[in-house]
Amino acid sequence: MKYIHVKTLSESQFKRLVGVKISTFSEMLDILKEAQKISGRGRPSRLPLEDQLLMALSYWREYRTLFHTAMSYGVHESSASRIITKIENILIKSKKFHLPKKLPQGQGIDWEVIVVDATEMTIERPKKTKEIL
Repeated sequence: MKYIHVKTLSESQFKRLVGVKISTFSEMLDILKEAQKISGRGRPSRLPLEDQLLMALSYWREYRTLFHTAMSYGVHESSASRIITKIENILIKSKKFHLPKKLPQGQGIDWEVIVVDATEMTIERPKKTKEIL
């Protein structure tokens, strides 16, 4: 969904759709615009900055594949990956937005880790022999 349609939503609908408040979205957008002014090089994207941020937020929120996210915004999968990575790096670099580094601790919280080895192995099959009758 493009920003043109999203900006008409109420605050609660906006948060339900995007995952952040309008004020947080605006703050993220300001950081991205500032970074764009500083960088100011390269070929401009087909998507406006608002749509780029929406694409990144929808990718993080909905756990969709890059292909599906890219198709929703009319760009190629590699372009979507590049845009999302760029947005992520700029927001992390600003140090205003981050995820907690420590896992919650306390009574009643039991963390269990399961490691799965998913390496691919070639299957050794015996060679077929030709029988002569």
